[in-house]
Amino acid sequence: MRVAMIAPLEMRVPPIGYGGTELVVSLLTEGLVSEGHDVTLFASGDSVTTARLVAGSEEFLRGTEHDKPILNMLNVLNCMERLDEFDLIHNHTTFEGFSMAGLVEVPMLTTLHGGIAGDWDLLFQHYKGWYNAISKSALSLLPPKNRCVGAVYNAIDFSTYPFNPGPREEFLLYLSRISPEKGTHIAIEVAKQADRKLKIAGNVDDVDREYFENVVLPEVDGELIEYVGEADLDMKRDLMSQADCLLAPITWNEPFGLFMVEAMACGAPVVAFRLGSVPEIVDEGVTGYVVDTVPEMISRLDDIGGIDRAVCRSTAEARFDVSRMVRDYVSAYKRVMSKTEYQISPPLLPVPIVA
Repeated sequence: MRVAMIAPLEMRVPPIGYGGTELVVSLLTEGLVSEGHDVTLFASGDSVTTARLVAGSEEFLRGTEHDKPILNMLNVLNCMERLDEFDLIHNHTTFEGFSMAGLVEVPMLTTLHGGIAGDWDLLFQHYKGWYNAISKSALSLLPPKNRCVGAVYNAIDFSTYPFNPGPREEFLLYLSRISPEKGTHIAIEVAKQADRKLKIAGNVDDVDREYFENVVLPEVDGELIEYVGEADLDMKRDLMSQADCLLAPITWNEPFGLFMVEAMACGAPVVAFRLGSVPEIVDEGVTGYVVDTVPEMISRLDDIGGIDRAVCRSTAEARFDVSRMVRDYVSAYKRVMSKTEYQISPPLLPVPIVA
């Protein structure tokens, strides 16, 4: 199968630090290549891949002065100008790919890594290609539309995540973007009330700079509450291998939450609020706990010791390893290429769900 894979240019593929979409694109691309598919990756020029790379920019755009929407649109146009080379386009951008799908004959599958709101709904309804979401929760929040191929869960390469079966440093970990919707301030409140050390690792986007400086930083004392900056790949794995558990006190409908699966891979159970995809990802009492309030989150910290860390990892691996994701996307590609119309409900791919 000849697949064009279009990635956003904000981060390289795979990302150096934060970048869940780019990580998924990388794992899927490499998995498809390893199975003998012919893949062309449209991404930033500093991306690392065994696929054929077509650069949409010299380097990834985050932190630069480049006009990101323009360059992302040109990246999609680069793909559209080579359509005779592909059987299918897998689009991981949103409005750039959305706007062009109806102008070409090669079928397009768009993976929605986030939600649709406001005027984006108009573009979504105009979109002529096929689409999938990354969880059943995210799928349920989309407006009704044909050409849905269901929900495909994200994945990680478990072989690259170390498992620590021995003693840990007994700290709570917050490892995500620093923002109100990710609940950084709630993680701090949980740590303070529980009198447990908290390590915070994460990037700060410009839109969240005021929140970081006025709400988060004043609580950082270097002892009970420690901020270690944005974690690169090595630091992320080290933190997750030493943490007692990962806190995910999200305040929004998280479409997937790859950071939770990464923690499970390292044997760190997850304690998370019951929003978005969390009940689909966290197996209650096996890979963590799903809670509704701050007091309940604090209470569950005392139950972490009862979770078998090896079972935590193996359970997550059975559900979220990259080989499963590649199989599901190949299945989705075949459905798209059959040009059969599908409805948004029920989801069609055989993805697991927590009962």
